[in-house]
Amino acid sequence: MAEVYFYHLTRSGVEPTLVTLLGRARQQEWRVAVRGVGRARLEGLDSALWTHGANDAFLPHGLAGGDHDAAQPILLTEGPTPNAPDCLMSIDGAEISPDELSPLKRACILFDGTDGEALSRARAQWTALTGAGVGARYWSEESGKWEEKASKNV
Repeated sequence: MAEVYFYHLTRSGVEPTLVTLLGRARQQEWRVAVRGVGRARLEGLDSALWTHGANDAFLPHGLAGGDHDAAQPILLTEGPTPNAPDCLMSIDGAEISPDELSPLKRACILFDGTDGEALSRARAQWTALTGAGVGARYWSEESGKWEEKASKNV
């Protein structure tokens, strides 16, 4: 079963952190699903990923609902993950259930630590997942660099 890494963002936004994590996952040749809430948000993220950097930093991806969802190395979705991901990344409070973690190598939950509602949602996700026996690690960038601040069931 995959461990879930919680990323408490206080200095960086979701998009730049997501781009970094997606790049690292693709270096490991992992397939990734990015689960969000709201089609408009995912469409904006889709546009941002097409234009985020130089050609050598290209992140091949698609927006769910196309003909080739199952073949996408990175799939942006609101729900199911037909691309058989190795890693599932949650943004904007999108749900990850313990049941869907068994085939994964990792799951990541990115949340804006300056937003009280996002922070409460991440805390509820931590409680639900670790309560179900899922291993979890909590990472914070408050000091200016990423540091693991807590872990449970690992």
